[in-house]
Amino acid sequence: MWIAFAFGAALFAGITSILAKVGIRNVDSNLATALRTWVVLFFSWLMVFVVGSQGTIANLSGKSLLFLVLSGLTTGASWICYFRALQLGDVNKVVPVDKSSNVLTMMLAFIFLGERLTWVNAIGMVVIAVGTYMMIQKSKSEKAASAVSKSWLVYACLSALFAALTSILGKIGIEDVESNLGTAIRTVVVLIMAWMIVFIQKKQGEVKGIDRKSWLFIILSGLATGLSWLCFYRALQDGPASVVVPIDKLSILITVLFALAFLKEKLSLKSTAGLVLLTAGTLLLLLKG
Repeated sequence: MWIAFAFGAALFAGITSILAKVGIRNVDSNLATALRTWVVLFFSWLMVFVVGSQGTIANLSGKSLLFLVLSGLTTGASWICYFRALQLGDVNKVVPVDKSSNVLTMMLAFIFLGERLTWVNAIGMVVIAVGTYMMIQKSKSEKAASAVSKSWLVYACLSALFAALTSILGKIGIEDVESNLGTAIRTVVVLIMAWMIVFIQKKQGEVKGIDRKSWLFIILSGLATGLSWLCFYRALQDGPASVVVPIDKLSILITVLFALAFLKEKLSLKSTAGLVLLTAGTLLLLLKG
């Protein structure tokens, strides 16, 4: 069952990337993240009351609460970096870098969670890493055409780092916690962090200038994010992090397809080959898992 939830997380995460890209074109990325988190917060706590897990809050251990808060902080950091990267760069370039957190997550899972490292795992990691590298490489024509700022790459790399830490901290934090409740608690932390940054940057006044279309896509991306989170942490609670995370990262397939169809972004032959390798490496891990 955890495999189904992991694929659900991938589906909604892929949709989130496209909705967010459209929704933040004319909105400061940090402000958009803060607004989006309100939607996720409402949705996640609604699910807590639907499943009736709100009564277990008093039973949370100090360890679980600590790791949930830490995973919330790294989630917030990852989000802020990711959506800033999306605003600065092409989806088809940003997403593969973000998804490279696959490899780091698996390494951390083997080291800190004691998950078994096999030859199949190792081969899958190498294939994923090579596929990611191929997807983010520019063709000669792209290099000659422009000298675009590389700041998006820095933000995307930071997003990947924080995403990997989030998965490990989240796995530890929800060991003895109902997954919907764990997601809701983490969302509170992300919300506080996101709005602190907005107020530090004095961007709160820009809310008045957001047009209806941007509001629509911010809300829709928030709903998609909430669904992705609920599925992801439900899968993470029952399945191995070294397999759940790569499945979740298959959202890149959905993201790339939507970027091609709706954002008119191009995919080179090398990027296509990289995408195939990413998918093959993930499926290899799944077959072993």
